[in-house]
Amino acid sequence: MAAALQEDLAALSDLDEARLLESLGRRFQHDRIYTYIGDILIAINPFKYLPIYEKPVSEKYKCHEKKSLPPHIFAVADRAYQSLLGRLATGPRNQCIVISGESGAGKTESTKLLLRQIMELCKANSQLEQQILQVNPLLEAFGNAQTVMNDNSSRFGKYIQLRFQNASVKGAKINEYLLEKSRVVHQDEGERNFHIFYYMLAGICKEDKEMYGLLDPSQYRYINGKYGTEEMVKYWSEKYHEVSNAMDMVGFEEQEKVDMMAILAGILSLGNIMFEPQVNEMLRVTEKSVGWLRAAAGQFGVQEEELLKSLICTMSVTRGESIRRYHNQQQAEDARDSIAKVAYGRVFGWIVSKINELLAPNVDLNVELNEIGILDIFGFENFAVNRYEQLCINLANEQLQYFFNHHIFLMEQNEYKEESIEWETITYKDNKPILDLFLAKPFGIFSLLDEQSAFPQATDSNFVDKLNSKYKGNKHYETVRGHNPLFAVVHYAGKVQYNASGFLEKNRDTIPASIRGLFINSVTPLLSVLFAATISRTGTLMPQRRAKLLQVAEDNFNSTRKQSVGAQFKHSLAVLMEKMFAANPHFVRCIKPNANKQPNQLDSKIVMDQLRYNGLLETIRIRRDGFSWRPSFAEFAQRYSILLIKPDVPLNKNRSQTTNSATERLPGSDVRGFERSCLCILNNTNIKGWKCGSSRLFFKYWHQEELAKLIDRLGRAALVLQKNYRARTCRRRYMLLIAEVRTQRRLQREREEEEERRLQQEHEEEMRRQLEMEQENHRTPVPLPRKKKPHPQPRPRTMAVESILSPQQPPVPRPRSRQFQATPFDNHLDPDVAREEEAAKERHVKKKNTVRWFKETQARKVVRNGAFPNWFHGMITRRQAEDFIADKPLGCFLIRVGQSREGYTLSYRGQDRCRHYMIEMQTNGKYVILGEDRAHASLPDLVEYHSKVGIKPFMELLTVPCGQRCDQEPDYEELKNMMLRPSSLADGGHDPSDEAGHDPGHLELLKLFVPPDQGPSLEAQVPPVLKRISDRKLRMEAPGSQKNLPGGPPSEDGQVYENTRPFPRLYPSIRLAMKEIQQVQQHFSDCIKDVEMKQSSHHS
Repeated sequence: MAAALQEDLAALSDLDEARLLESLGRRFQHDRIYTYIGDILIAINPFKYLPIYEKPVSEKYKCHEKKSLPPHIFAVADRAYQSLLGRLATGPRNQCIVISGESGAGKTESTKLLLRQIMELCKANSQLEQQILQVNPLLEAFGNAQTVMNDNSSRFGKYIQLRFQNASVKGAKINEYLLEKSRVVHQDEGERNFHIFYYMLAGICKEDKEMYGLLDPSQYRYINGKYGTEEMVKYWSEKYHEVSNAMDMVGFEEQEKVDMMAILAGILSLGNIMFEPQVNEMLRVTEKSVGWLRAAAGQFGVQEEELLKSLICTMSVTRGESIRRYHNQQQAEDARDSIAKVAYGRVFGWIVSKINELLAPNVDLNVELNEIGILDIFGFENFAVNRYEQLCINLANEQLQYFFNHHIFLMEQNEYKEESIEWETITYKDNKPILDLFLAKPFGIFSLLDEQSAFPQATDSNFVDKLNSKYKGNKHYETVRGHNPLFAVVHYAGKVQYNASGFLEKNRDTIPASIRGLFINSVTPLLSVLFAATISRTGTLMPQRRAKLLQVAEDNFNSTRKQSVGAQFKHSLAVLMEKMFAANPHFVRCIKPNANKQPNQLDSKIVMDQLRYNGLLETIRIRRDGFSWRPSFAEFAQRYSILLIKPDVPLNKNRSQTTNSATERLPGSDVRGFERSCLCILNNTNIKGWKCGSSRLFFKYWHQEELAKLIDRLGRAALVLQKNYRARTCRRRYMLLIAEVRTQRRLQREREEEEERRLQQEHEEEMRRQLEMEQENHRTPVPLPRKKKPHPQPRPRTMAVESILSPQQPPVPRPRSRQFQATPFDNHLDPDVAREEEAAKERHVKKKNTVRWFKETQARKVVRNGAFPNWFHGMITRRQAEDFIADKPLGCFLIRVGQSREGYTLSYRGQDRCRHYMIEMQTNGKYVILGEDRAHASLPDLVEYHSKVGIKPFMELLTVPCGQRCDQEPDYEELKNMMLRPSSLADGGHDPSDEAGHDPGHLELLKLFVPPDQGPSLEAQVPPVLKRISDRKLRMEAPGSQKNLPGGPPSEDGQVYENTRPFPRLYPSIRLAMKEIQQVQQHFSDCIKDVEMKQSSHHS
């Protein structure tokens, strides 16, 4: 059993296909889905939930030893993170994790697990980690779809770059590749459109569906009129709310979300527009489709007539003359589908661009950031009908297989030859000729495709004929005879037959200039930005500022059309390979156990085919017999110089010439010096199984961990030495200070004794003088001459009484003892006055700025019914908050304004202590508790949510709000007197408080806190009884006056009132179009019923 459940297949002594398959099969039966091949991880998709990803498991794999725990995807994340920090064999260097496998093998789930674990490893108590984790579900919704092979298949590729400074993540960037836009307008049998369409149809509430113009899902042609079961609809509804929350977490604005949903609704409406010819051979929209045309125009924010023109005709300018060419029915339908595909593709590109903008590192440009890249790209595909998208997808997988072969086989075995290492060459399946078949210039498949795409009259059959003539006799290309233009390519994973129908059109990916101009002038800002954006060489959308749109629109259009889709894809792959070759790779090979997506089933044939074309048998051999880690002498000596125990052996002959460059650039003497240092280091470590070449060392994959253990051991020993040395030095300083204090105390005592003796002498002298005076007083007194009494002077009338009376002087403080002045432990008793004043002034400025921020931006959001909630306690200190809730029951809470930052703090009475949770303000105005994955529109919403769902990590519920100190007055100074007047006063009634002499400036300040649905008048203080009466009156009057208040929906006359929530720009037009569609459908259904009744009566 131990041999059968071998965790590292590179340790198997007898190796063949049967033994390999048996080992993987036994591990799969015991739910051991992860297996090592040296430092490569094999992951078999279990198609079920396994309890191996919980928090305790995640903690175990932090800074762990590889042999101490079973194989896991978390171990790959930990290895990449530790390598990034330079804690393993290599120094700090960029890392990349390559996840490969065919469709349905579990690549997307592996990517999410890797991201989650890396965020756990670099947790720095910031909201950025949660924002990065929300990117995956967001991109999945818009870029994934159900196929016959996979229920959550990625229809695009992505390379996630996580940017790090030291050990903390500082930002992220997403690179997306080749979205399968054709899926928007067509899905094969058993497949679905992109997830987001089903999510929005299931999750948007009835009122919002009316706002966006969404009807029953079965009416939409772009989703084939098919929907899901009740259970699926419930699941989709939950996913929609997850996606909406993800957009809030990342930082999307509310108006952007509304515009985006309106565009998606417009795409669905556009698909229902059908055409029919007229007598004059011009096209018109069918009677059933008129409402859908109007709805699509309203959702896109364009004129209905202009949209119709762009669908049924094309405008061209020849020698200054405009020529209008009308489409036939097929051309009009193609134009309709082209608009839908381009619009969806640009929405997806904008989402990626927006994510990159919001998650960009907020550091100085001069700061160098390291990165971990995670590649999650579409798997190898071979369907019944394979189109242009499958050709590009399989090319990407060919490129990844070449990268794997180059890194594992080619580069390694070439170094063995160069360094004169004895080695028996391992043959592997080299796919370089297949890559040349696709990418070679000028006669590769993509070059010929671009050549044919440049000719307007060229057809897909011409392209296939050219391929057949060019590659006749090529062992990786096969001709196919049939009615359709077909050809076949023998890939590394097997032969795939492609249907070339539509290849040229998809490669061109052109849209008429009239369509682009129409959408640039849309009243929907997002749609205007999408179609005015430029497209980079790699196919990335680059939005521009609105002010420059009209000036550069035509230039952008011309520049973007110079690059075909194939050319953009080739360039993006080249950039990707350049990044990956510059990084240290980690490989995860995903395996699909069966084609039915069933748990606990392993099809031996399917698994063996994947093992063969992935070259895993050869990989095991080279990992078992080869040397995967091959540092140069200089790299090894500099990295492990701490293991050079002998102090008389330098790293090289001339220590000053030690550099980080490759050993080939060093003089021969330096290389030999580094070699002696390396040999000395290795002799001290007792590591066996390594070899020494002419310029570098060769190690097995496990040697890195052994050396890391030795360095870690020395590191711990250094910590012990530092601890004891610092303790010794600190104690010595402490003893010196104590001796000094004792000396000062002794001197002080001597001074005090001397002073006491002096005072005693003075006292004795005084007593002696008094005694002498008393003796003299007993003698007969001699009378003295009498003096004249002076006349009294009049007091000046202007002189103040205080000037006559001597002012009372403050007592003079006793000077501090010099003993305490010299004591270093009492420095706080003698503060620097200027520094204290400056700090107090700074605190005052911060507090003032925070109060101004709250009054200008937050007060309206917190006030409910004219008053603050009782759990809101203004700007109080942490100590005051703890005093408030210390004697309250478990679950008591309050929210206070931060004193030195623009934000809030939630203070909570926990089981054993008071806890304080920071509440962050997102850039889009949402509120998030730091570390949570849920964004809220307001603080009351946050409180309501967490009264039902606990706050992580202790899952604490907010149960008892901590009220104020009394019912009449809040317990905070900055926010007193912020309560609304009764409505009678707001309507212009007489306010007795005005006669009481209230400060007009104070009343002006209170106007800042008027909620959007209240009048501008305010009062300072209203008794609680009057407040309750006024609140009740306001609530009773609210339904009747809703139309007259800002915040309601647009009225029937088309006027859109100022609202607290955004609406589509042409919302009235959308509503009218929906009513028209429903009326037309009702009319046709009534006609059908009449016809059926007549037929039944005729038969009877």
